[in-house]
Amino acid sequence: MKTLSVGVGCRLHSPAEQIEAAVRAALGAHSFDEIRTVASIDAKTREAGLLEFCARHALPLTFFSLEQIASIRVAEPSATVREHLGVDGVCEPCALLAATAGFDESTAANAPQARLLVRKTIHAGITVAIASTAANANREHPNNDTQQQDLP
Repeated sequence: MKTLSVGVGCRLHSPAEQIEAAVRAALGAHSFDEIRTVASIDAKTREAGLLEFCARHALPLTFFSLEQIASIRVAEPSATVREHLGVDGVCEPCALLAATAGFDESTAANAPQARLLVRKTIHAGITVAIASTAANANREHPNNDTQQQDLP
C-alpha cells in the first residue's frame, strides 16, 4: 500500500544516484513500493537529478511554495536553509504537506494528521524526511524519532 510521502531537499545539480541513495537510506525497512509521492520546494521544478530519480521509479513529484513550507513548524531549523531560502527547512515540511495533500480542507474535522516517520536524515548532502497520515503510520522505523504534527 502506498502510504509514504518523501520530502527531499538537495543542492543544485544533485545527481539522481545521490538522491536515490539518500532515499533508500532513509526508507530503512520500508520499500519504494510504499512511496505515494516525493515532494520538494517549487524552486526544484527543473532539478534534473530529482526529476530523473522520480521518473526512474515512476514516483509522482509534488512541489510546495515557500509560503506553504513556512507554515509548517520545524523542530530543528536549518540556518543554511533559512539563509538561502528564508524558511526553516525543506524535507520535513514537504513530507508533512505531501502526506495530507489532496485532502478537502472544508472537512478539516476529519482531516488526517500527518506524522513524521523519519525525521530529517542527511546522506551525501541530500536531506530526506518521510511522513504519513496517523492512520497509516503504525509501523516503526529504525531511524524513527516519530513526531506527530497537526497541519493547519
